[in-house]
Amino acid sequence: MTALNLARVGRVTEYSNRWRSGWRPRGVDAGLVALTLCAPLLMQPSADPSARAWWLLLGTEVVAAVALPLRSKLPVTVFLVLIATLVAAVVGGAAAGVKLSPLIFLSLAVALYSVGSYCTSWARSWLVVLGGGAVVTAGMWINQLTAVSAQYRGSSDVIAVLAPMPLAWATGFAARTHRANLAAAERRMEDVLREQRLREQQAAQQERVRIAREMHDVVAHSLTLLVVQAETLRARGGELPAWARTQIDGLAVAGRQAGGELRDLLRVLRGPEDAAPLAPMPGLRDLPELLDRSRAAGTQVDGRIGIEADTGALPRPAQLTVYRIVQESLTNARRHSPGARVRVDIAEDAGQLRCEVVNSRPAEPVAASWGTGLGLVSMRERVDALGGELRAGPTDDGGFQVLATLPLSMVPLDAAGV
Repeated sequence: MTALNLARVGRVTEYSNRWRSGWRPRGVDAGLVALTLCAPLLMQPSADPSARAWWLLLGTEVVAAVALPLRSKLPVTVFLVLIATLVAAVVGGAAAGVKLSPLIFLSLAVALYSVGSYCTSWARSWLVVLGGGAVVTAGMWINQLTAVSAQYRGSSDVIAVLAPMPLAWATGFAARTHRANLAAAERRMEDVLREQRLREQQAAQQERVRIAREMHDVVAHSLTLLVVQAETLRARGGELPAWARTQIDGLAVAGRQAGGELRDLLRVLRGPEDAAPLAPMPGLRDLPELLDRSRAAGTQVDGRIGIEADTGALPRPAQLTVYRIVQESLTNARRHSPGARVRVDIAEDAGQLRCEVVNSRPAEPVAASWGTGLGLVSMRERVDALGGELRAGPTDDGGFQVLATLPLSMVPLDAAGV
């Protein structure tokens, strides 16, 4: 779905929510009530300027001013109150020789619009029709009996004023239908978005399965073959020199560990909901074994883990991040600076875990080796996820330094899967 369509969905949703909640700007609502009440006041002097007419008009205006703000919550009640008040005012004024402006029926039109717009019950709508018709009929009959003269008998005038009133109800009904259409459009848009998200999730899952299958076919097969060959050589260790037996032992251990971590990774790729690892994630307690394997592989490693507290009390995400940084740094040192001495320094200072790995320049010139650069990117992503800082770059003597600091008190809870 394009950005334009998403923007349209947002606008439809916003408008639908506003209409369904009966949203109206307060200024517009107050202005409508003011116009409805002011029009009769402006036209009354031309109809009857007497004091009695003004007092009668003001009484109806007060009732309308109190009732109209409630029309969205009590549309039927407001309509019946207004029509009864207006009929009583007109009939009472005719009996006293007072004529009111026909514009006093504007408030009745607004109330009838609200009935069409907010009243969803057809039974209550029929109550409006029957109740309003009964009140008007009774008012016209009383007017014929009590009017002081023929000019105050307004049966034809009243019919002419009330005849267009159904249009106000029809307009309100059209507004309610429009709101219903907006709500239906919003539901359809939500269904489309939900279906699109489902398709994206399915496509992502299929891609994860494909990647897991390729990794299993290529990497897992090679690792298994490596471990099998190493174990075969170990079985014939008596025929090999001592240095070769040590190298083969380290090779077999590294292959088994890599195979276990690869299986955990493949499980995550195949199904994120089943991402619990089969083996515990490595931490600071596993660093001595990692350094020993590097020494067995021929790397000169000087390691110092200066953690005073129990390493098990430190956050697991921070421990895993430090382990991966040391692991990747040792791998880079063997690849780019063979024969160089590596110094690993892990310390806890002022609520921060500090990890520094520095290798010297290679013992002898080596051919340039170009890597993918993903190792440093992975380090930086892990450190950033924990709110730490990573610096990596060459040293003055031609070596390479990796320095990471992790705030132990600010490790986010969602970083456990780093």
